[in-house]
Amino acid sequence: MNEEFLHFVWKFRLFDMIDLKTLEGEELRIIDTGEHNTHAGADFFNSKIRIGKTTWAGNVEIHLHSNDWNKHNHQHDKAYNNVILHVVYDSGNSISNDSENSIPVLELKGKIKKRIWDTYEELIENKDWIPCEKQIKSVDNLAINGWLEKMLNERLERKTADILQSLNQNKNNWEETFYCYLAKNFGYKINALPFEMLAKSLPNAILAKHKNNLLQLESLLFGQAGMLEGTMEDDYYNQLKNEYLFLKHKHNLKPIEESLWKFLRLRPIGFSTIRIAQFAMLIHNSSHLFSKILEARSHKETERFFNFGASEYWDTHYTFGNLSEQKAKYAGKDFVNNIIINTIVPFLFVYGKKKGKSKHIENAFKLLESLPSEKNSIITKWRETGINSKTAFQSQALIELKNSFCFQKKCLNCGIGNKILSQHE
Repeated sequence: MNEEFLHFVWKFRLFDMIDLKTLEGEELRIIDTGEHNTHAGADFFNSKIRIGKTTWAGNVEIHLHSNDWNKHNHQHDKAYNNVILHVVYDSGNSISNDSENSIPVLELKGKIKKRIWDTYEELIENKDWIPCEKQIKSVDNLAINGWLEKMLNERLERKTADILQSLNQNKNNWEETFYCYLAKNFGYKINALPFEMLAKSLPNAILAKHKNNLLQLESLLFGQAGMLEGTMEDDYYNQLKNEYLFLKHKHNLKPIEESLWKFLRLRPIGFSTIRIAQFAMLIHNSSHLFSKILEARSHKETERFFNFGASEYWDTHYTFGNLSEQKAKYAGKDFVNNIIINTIVPFLFVYGKKKGKSKHIENAFKLLESLPSEKNSIITKWRETGINSKTAFQSQALIELKNSFCFQKKCLNCGIGNKILSQHE
């Protein structure tokens, strides 16, 4: 038995509610269990109970044992003077608050069905990919879909906090903040950090001055990426290097370390050299990109902004100085979808929240509903458990559920876990 489980039992009234009495023998009726408080202070706020003939409104504190009240020094803490009921698993001594007023105690021992605790233990102790892997099929689709919608909102809210922090650092410059996040996501997970460092070392305002000259854009980006520091018998490489040396001095730039970039286990089309060349082409072909994305009316219109390839040199190269079979290096559909899901959608969401414009929030959800599900190991494992993902809306929610709840075994805080445990009420 633990306090977290008792919180869950109290919140959802998963105990025998018939003939409840306080430790002192007074009749007790629960009108409202209150609002669960996960911060400092009593465990539940704004609770409402009736003891004898008196109705009380206030807070509820929950412990395993009555004497935990004194162990935690609540008897000397004025913040607990508004506690109207002490809920415990195992009662002991009577307790009082800082004003020396006694506090009624409700003991739950013998009132909780053993099967609920057994199911909880089974969830927490098993070694399956998700705790409820064997029980999730017993939960109806309506409950699962409702919880997934909440997961998606939580995922976007979490990303909102990160974007707002960056926005503050960039003095509320939306274009600059968007540019940095866009660059970060060009690197996927494996090269996200060096791409982010590259963008921060090379402000969007500098690139904007050279956007009409693709050669200069590539020289700035490859130079700041630390990829023009060597010597090579390659005309294009040397042309970029010479241009960069001039621009580096002009803008007082300092490149990042080339060693930060990773190529191992990447398909050639995903090499950082190709992504940087594509990023240069995107900047070359667009201006005020974030503003234009805000005005887009459909995912097709949004996708058109990313219908780009790389400069002619990269048709026959994946890395500098190494010839390859001729092939235009256009951004693939999966890559573009990834940019929309992980950059555009969060920015539409946070912009709508900050500016109070619901249409952008709605557009964020519409984009996710219009895109196919992501393909990764997490979504594959969900499919094996019987939970299929057809859209990016669902896959994003399932990723959040796995990482923020299942991985940490937070079954008591999960809507699906709640359903499974409540079935044994």
